[in-house]
Amino acid sequence: MENKLEHSNLISPEVEGMQEERMEKSLRPQTLDEYIGQTKVKENMRIYIEAAKKRGEPLDHCLFYGPPGLGKTTIANIIANEMKSNIKITSGPAIEKPGDLAAILTTLSEYDVLFIDEIHRLSKNVEEILYPALEDYTLDIVIGTGASAKSIRIDLPKFTLIGATTKAGSLTTPLRDRFGIIHKLELYEPEDLQIIVKRSAKILDVKIDDESAMEIARRSRGTPRIANRLLKRVRDYAAVLGNGDINLKIAKHALNQLEIDELGLDDVDRRILEVMINQYNGRPVGIETIAVSLGEEIDTIEDVYEPYLIQIGFLTRTPRGRMVMPPAYEHLGYDYQTKIIWNARKKSDLKCAMHGKKAISSVQGGKMKLLLHTCCAPCSVYCIKSLRKENIEPSVYWFNPNIHPYMEYKARRDTLKEYTKSIRNKCNFWWELWIGRIL
Repeated sequence: MENKLEHSNLISPEVEGMQEERMEKSLRPQTLDEYIGQTKVKENMRIYIEAAKKRGEPLDHCLFYGPPGLGKTTIANIIANEMKSNIKITSGPAIEKPGDLAAILTTLSEYDVLFIDEIHRLSKNVEEILYPALEDYTLDIVIGTGASAKSIRIDLPKFTLIGATTKAGSLTTPLRDRFGIIHKLELYEPEDLQIIVKRSAKILDVKIDDESAMEIARRSRGTPRIANRLLKRVRDYAAVLGNGDINLKIAKHALNQLEIDELGLDDVDRRILEVMINQYNGRPVGIETIAVSLGEEIDTIEDVYEPYLIQIGFLTRTPRGRMVMPPAYEHLGYDYQTKIIWNARKKSDLKCAMHGKKAISSVQGGKMKLLLHTCCAPCSVYCIKSLRKENIEPSVYWFNPNIHPYMEYKARRDTLKEYTKSIRNKCNFWWELWIGRIL
């Protein structure tokens, strides 16, 4: 009885983890022919690999960058398979000391592939050791300290380094320049993701029709990893609510239950947009403010959610902060123009100080009235036409007592008066407010 329990999956949770890992590996393509999408990268790599084979040389060092989940690790394994060589996988944070890197490099064989994930997180000391290894296939090690210190050069076998990073801009220039092949992995088209979903379903022994596969593909944010994850979850719903086969009805129901909409936005994505629209009236919002409002980490928002929202045109970065774009309003069910006017009405308690008196933006009859302070230059009223196109009627006032001497003040004021004669009948101009008196 004791032996049975020892081998039982019930008390061996690591067995389930191993099975999941094997399943994940089985979903990865093993050759370039099986690799779906990234057509340009795939065709270029095919040429480079064939050329290296003909010359009898190792493949040049490769760097792949792009958002997570696009297949950087997969393509590294494919390169090793195509070159018929072994691959050793590690990550930048795992290599803490130069000795760790030296231990890995000295165990490599001829034409082996070393894959370093998140290579931008290598420490500076480790990176310095890597330079001669990449260029000359040598390793310089210092033994001892002080006057007894000696430098030893170790010859390394010819190998191929494949680096992967989600932040190519964080790589130092010397390291980036030592890669002979650099490729960016782009987000996948829904058609390619549909093929990936159908292939994964076949491996998982699940029947799925074309419409269901496309539904999952559309909601996968252009990422194969997300597509495979959603497929596994839809498979669970199909097993419990149906006969195990995935059809369009079950796929939509499962994805709706997971709170993933037609564009792949999840609950956090929508909360980010809702907070910016409703709490901050669509104005620019700092990333720190968004993080505090949602209870999320800044890095999580910047690395996980924000890139996709920017890519689909729902969010933009400005010097003053993040802003929600009109397509996001429409996707969430808001009318952009109506929402802007309503927000202006809600902001009616935001008052402009005008020499002790308060001027308030108001909305009357669907038309917003705006108090516009014009400065000392005539160009300051050029925006009137644009404001009127947005259904905003401005009232312009001149108040610039800081201009000295008075002759300069008078000259600029008169210039502005001359310019505004043509539009004076269309717009109210409060020419001057000076110590409570209208001059």
